[in-house]
Amino acid sequence: MRFLVMVKASPESESAGLQPSAAELAEMGKFNERLMEDGRIVLVEGLTASSEGVRVVFEGKAEPKVIDGPFTETKELVAGFWVLNGDSLEDVVALMKQAPNPEAQGGVMEIRAIAE
Repeated sequence: MRFLVMVKASPESESAGLQPSAAELAEMGKFNERLMEDGRIVLVEGLTASSEGVRVVFEGKAEPKVIDGPFTETKELVAGFWVLNGDSLEDVVALMKQAPNPEAQGGVMEIRAIAE
């Protein structure tokens, strides 16, 4: 099975120009290397801040609206993601509990099975 692991955004990840430290990047790199060696990673990417994005909003039959970022509700945004191979939701949860947490104040990941 494949799973999408979404790393929720934070005020820090939404701050223009604020990047993880070299040590944080190295730690995450080691974690991702292990996942790659285990054949778990299908895709892993970080996203730019919402200030560089847009939303397309559909309302009935009206012409879709395009809304420019930034978007204020960081808890509703995604900062990065993995697409992983896993045996079950519980398997991927156990795996992601081992991920480094670069956010000193905490972070949130949402894990969902990809419909196949």
